[in-house]
Amino acid sequence: MTNASHMSRNNFVKGAVAILGTVMGLVIGIPAIGYVLSPALKTSSSDTWIPLGPLENYPVGVPTLFNFTRTKTNGWEKTINSYGVYVFRKTEIETLTLSNICTHLSCRVNWKDEAKEYLCPCHDAAFNAEGLVISGPPPRPLDRYENKVENEELFLHFIQG
Repeated sequence: MTNASHMSRNNFVKGAVAILGTVMGLVIGIPAIGYVLSPALKTSSSDTWIPLGPLENYPVGVPTLFNFTRTKTNGWEKTINSYGVYVFRKTEIETLTLSNICTHLSCRVNWKDEAKEYLCPCHDAAFNAEGLVISGPPPRPLDRYENKVENEELFLHFIQG
């Protein structure tokens, strides 16, 4: 008479190898899947105050260009973008920070001191010292950034989405 609960050595080894293989696969596989999927699931946005240097570097009444770069990571892709702002110091304490990107087709504007305006080389758009549209096709004024002065240092509030 044979015992139905008796397991052969061969079946025992097969079962033990299957269980151990499954456990090892899960121990290695779950973190690996998390590692592979985590960059794709992250949302990246950056909200920071960028130091623009001492306030004395920006003369009153003359828009001054300041360039900076920001690094953005999107999944596995890492990009470095260059940005520019014009700092217009209206008075000793009042400053205005404007994007140097035209609101028409995103060309970079240049300050022309003799004309006292920002000119866009792409479609002859013109903006006054405060970024308001004087002429051309732009649908709105130059974009403004929030800024603050702490300990005679100027900071720009930059939001990167």
